[in-house]
Amino acid sequence: MRGFVRLLAAEFLGAILGIAGACAAAGAGRAAAAEPPQPPAPLVGYVCRDAGAGGYEAFPDVCRLSDGRLMAVFYAGYGHVSLPSPQLPKGGRICCATSSDEGHTWTRAETLYDGPDDDRDPSIVELRSGRLVCNFFSLRRSDDPRKPWIGMGTWIVTSDDLGKTWSPARRIYDSYYCSAPIRELSGGRLILGLYREAERTSHGAVGVSDDGGKTWKPPVDIDNGGYKLDAETDVIELAGGALFAAQRPEMCYAVSRDRGDSWTVSKPIGFAGHCPYLLRTRDAIILLAHRLPSTSLHYSLDECKTWSPNVVVDAVGGAYPSMVNLKDGSVLIVYYEEGAGSNIRCKRFRATKEGIEWLPP
Repeated sequence: MRGFVRLLAAEFLGAILGIAGACAAAGAGRAAAAEPPQPPAPLVGYVCRDAGAGGYEAFPDVCRLSDGRLMAVFYAGYGHVSLPSPQLPKGGRICCATSSDEGHTWTRAETLYDGPDDDRDPSIVELRSGRLVCNFFSLRRSDDPRKPWIGMGTWIVTSDDLGKTWSPARRIYDSYYCSAPIRELSGGRLILGLYREAERTSHGAVGVSDDGGKTWKPPVDIDNGGYKLDAETDVIELAGGALFAAQRPEMCYAVSRDRGDSWTVSKPIGFAGHCPYLLRTRDAIILLAHRLPSTSLHYSLDECKTWSPNVVVDAVGGAYPSMVNLKDGSVLIVYYEEGAGSNIRCKRFRATKEGIEWLPP
């Protein structure tokens, strides 16, 4: 009798446990079915976190190489200005990294150029000839305690083997500076956005070359229209052949109808911004990336006549953005974080007439 009771109790307990297990399984199934989707992959990627020059990376620029890779160039030092010091005897330098998978991953940073001064704000382009041209400017330590450095003008280095080796540096302008890449216009003329800082008269300018960059004509100043323009000028060719120049910080613009030989008086675009960078997408949308209020961009559907509201790219304030069209029709934007331990960041997006769609990097 006691054995029967024990057997009955065991069967009853088994039944209870079986029901509980079934309920648990059903509950787990319902929980799995009701579980919210996983969060999307992070939208921010990194081109470089440490180039080995002091932990400060800034002022990036990116271009497409003829072998399909992307090349990013950027400044590396120990701070926003890295004059020669015991920790960095030759001062800030220009580094580069490449990507063979459309910006998903990047090679370890390598030194592209390191002269005796603080070499900074590099930009990169591959010309139709296959020659790479990297332009930048340099700062030299000053003996004047009121001004710790003096500007050394705009320089270029070139490569005819896709960046394996580079020419010696050559100064092309001694009192004008650059912050954007050389643009190759239809017809072959090269044009480089320039700027010149002077009290009350700071303004944008351009330099042009009609022989593939062997020689450069004297700078063509752009009337600042009464605005003090720190400039950081960039230029884009519009449909029909006119040129559009964007300038910091009021974000003024000027237009040239003679391939850069003369310009209209600068006028406000309608929003503020630093370090402008212009890109035409494959769908003929013109993008204007810049800094302010943070890393931001505007886009134009009518050849720079009107602009969209501000689109925030990232909350970080370093910026100095650059963009490149990717093979799938999307765009990669690179920029930096200001401050100690700054990194070179990137994000990917698609620009349409309806707006900007952010994509996983």
